[in-house]
Amino acid sequence: MKSKVFIVALLLSFKLLAQDAVSYQLPPQDIADLLLAKPTPAVSIDSKAAWMLLSERNSYPSIEELAMPELRIAGLRINPNNYSLSRQSFINNFTLQQIATNKGFNIAGLPLPLMASGVSWSPNETKIAFIQNNPKNIDLYVIDVAAHKAVKVNKKSLNTVLGNSYTWLDDNTIVYKAATQPANAAPAKPLAPKGPTVQQNLGKAAPSVTYQDLIKSPYDEALFDFYATSELIQIKNGVETVISKPAIYSSYTASPDKKYWLIKTLHKPFSYLVGASGFPSTVAIYDAAGKFVTQLAELPSTETKPSGYDNVQNVQRTFDWRDDEAATVTWCMPLDSGLIKKPTEYHDMVYALSAPFNVEPKELFKTKMRYRGVQWGNENLALISEGSQAKQMTKISYFNPSSGAVKVLYEKPSTDAYSFLGYPATYKNKFGREVIQTTDNGTKILMNNTTGSSPKGDLPFLSKWDIATGENEIIWRCSEGTFEYVTDVLNTYRLTLLVRKENKTTPPNYFIKDIIAKIADRPLTNFTNPYKAIEGVSKEQIKYKRADGVDLTGTLYLPKGYSKEKDGTLPVLIWAYPREFQNVADAAQVRGNQNRFTTISWASPIFFVTQGFAVLDNAEMPIVSTIADKKPNDDFINQLQLNAEAAINKLSEMGVGDKNRMAVGGHSYGAFMTANLLAHTHLFKAGIARSGAYNRTLTPFGFQNEERTYWQAPQLYYEMSPFSYADKIKTPLLLIHGDSDDNPGTFPINSERLFNAIKGNGGTVRFVSLPYEAHSYRSKENLLHMLWEMNNWLDKYVKK
Repeated sequence: MKSKVFIVALLLSFKLLAQDAVSYQLPPQDIADLLLAKPTPAVSIDSKAAWMLLSERNSYPSIEELAMPELRIAGLRINPNNYSLSRQSFINNFTLQQIATNKGFNIAGLPLPLMASGVSWSPNETKIAFIQNNPKNIDLYVIDVAAHKAVKVNKKSLNTVLGNSYTWLDDNTIVYKAATQPANAAPAKPLAPKGPTVQQNLGKAAPSVTYQDLIKSPYDEALFDFYATSELIQIKNGVETVISKPAIYSSYTASPDKKYWLIKTLHKPFSYLVGASGFPSTVAIYDAAGKFVTQLAELPSTETKPSGYDNVQNVQRTFDWRDDEAATVTWCMPLDSGLIKKPTEYHDMVYALSAPFNVEPKELFKTKMRYRGVQWGNENLALISEGSQAKQMTKISYFNPSSGAVKVLYEKPSTDAYSFLGYPATYKNKFGREVIQTTDNGTKILMNNTTGSSPKGDLPFLSKWDIATGENEIIWRCSEGTFEYVTDVLNTYRLTLLVRKENKTTPPNYFIKDIIAKIADRPLTNFTNPYKAIEGVSKEQIKYKRADGVDLTGTLYLPKGYSKEKDGTLPVLIWAYPREFQNVADAAQVRGNQNRFTTISWASPIFFVTQGFAVLDNAEMPIVSTIADKKPNDDFINQLQLNAEAAINKLSEMGVGDKNRMAVGGHSYGAFMTANLLAHTHLFKAGIARSGAYNRTLTPFGFQNEERTYWQAPQLYYEMSPFSYADKIKTPLLLIHGDSDDNPGTFPINSERLFNAIKGNGGTVRFVSLPYEAHSYRSKENLLHMLWEMNNWLDKYVKK
């Protein structure tokens, strides 16, 4: 009898160890303080630098807010009570500041509690609209800037489920999408279905990405139809007019002259394989009053798109208005039937059709790669963007709309950060549309590069790009020792700029800079450091080489007051995210700026520098195509190991990192990296993998930048899957996953199955499933507990 009692007790003890019922825990105070620090306000400044809107947010919502009812259908997460998306982040306070006087103003009439989103200035910038998210409905408010007063302007509840919720038509006119029925009139779920759910395919290839939250039943279809249906209502000087019939409006944009609408509506049959953005749709033009003018396209579901990153459906795409003309719509059509490998000199054709839209479309230009868009300037200037995702190439060409002339300005690998010139500065033309800003009598384009990658790190710049010669003259660049970039060009001729400036110890603040006048920068904000717990922490961008000669970088954080001579080597947490490159030169480029202010988000590993760890953040993990006929992933595991060994050796050589106390971690693809490193090396004492994909057969039509399918490269999929080597993972691994992950490919089953596989093979593993969390975690309680779990894991298996 005693032996039976002992066996039962032993089994119960094992069960408690294998699966703990854990209540929410709190990490050390320094970590909690960093997570919950109130972020500095977001800043929005009008184009004349007369007024500044400051928007404040709470750090993170509660678990109760995350647990509110939601519908997961059509690739969306819908709040069933108010025609909005669930899981939003809201602004909880607005204030205005007059820049000339530096005087701040509270805004009267703001709803309480304020739960604002969708902020937009009116065309003349005397008003600011925003969406107020109430428990049972969505309202639209307008702030009178000069009067510092907000007023509700809508009579019907907005429908924000598919975005594009409202638009300014002019300074006194707004058009918004309104719900057509109260939310409580939604279809009731039947007690029993009328029959099974059936899907079929009749011999036509229809590969699809592994999307989440899709329609799964006729009842889901009915719910989507109900919540996505809206009507367009125009508010002009307080008077509302319905300008459309009820439909599922995916997008609606006014022509530059405000006389027409370009409208895309979704319709049945709703797909069970792709989300709402891929449903069958109709693209048509209507006049300002909502009267039908002409249909441009009837588009099928995107589930028929052929596999391959540069393949597209053989239908029209990328509909848009031309910004420099009154009412000209443009779109693209493939010339290769949508198959990029089809032998042809040109792959896409761009067309244009002008009001009254009753003639044949005009051919504008062709592209040799996939058309990505056009930025308009005037009748003689536009910039064409095209590229190849598979080849990691991008091309920018000059286009003269009047003559039809096209000239390539530059073509480069999209991974070559050093050669990136930035984006054209813009101004508002006579239609109020943002178009390319030229200088020097129209011969040069003012380019703003807010990154400014260079061998010395990121140093943003402003330049003049000569259209004729392609030469780029830098007229201002961020000084070394700081980080500063241009957020707006206030005056092109005097080169008066609005800039955002920061350094290691001072958070980002806004200034007015005069390049020509060379007067002292005028401060507009004076935000202080909200992260007191990391004051005194050292930050350095380190450079090192891996064994095959590829240059690498990472940002190293060391604890406050640390001295390697006095304190010796430290336990280390390496945090990374792999990227694919077609060549070594691009992989070796320096990224980041060590003089940027350290901002702490929930996803950061920097928390643990407060616990005595050296933290190597953004440790470069390039996967490079080293042989001409091979792709980067053909050498994935080997290069992961080379990258990790190089980082460990560098930290050891510096005398700050203890080779015997190394941990590695990452989120999403970084988690995939972590599990692979533990499966194939013995470099680390522990790993932390958050929301990763560990069995690539669950993403059989490609992942990240891998476009080969499982059936084309089954051995690659097997070898890149850490699940295949779960019996080799003996290093302690902490798996964390949101139980409501919405990211394609990272279904929670990935962590569930890897946990079971490691456990079944006798490994040391812990799996934490965070309730209600998606791919990006949000709730305060879950985040604090996540940090507690990570800290305990590092403390137990690495630090001690």
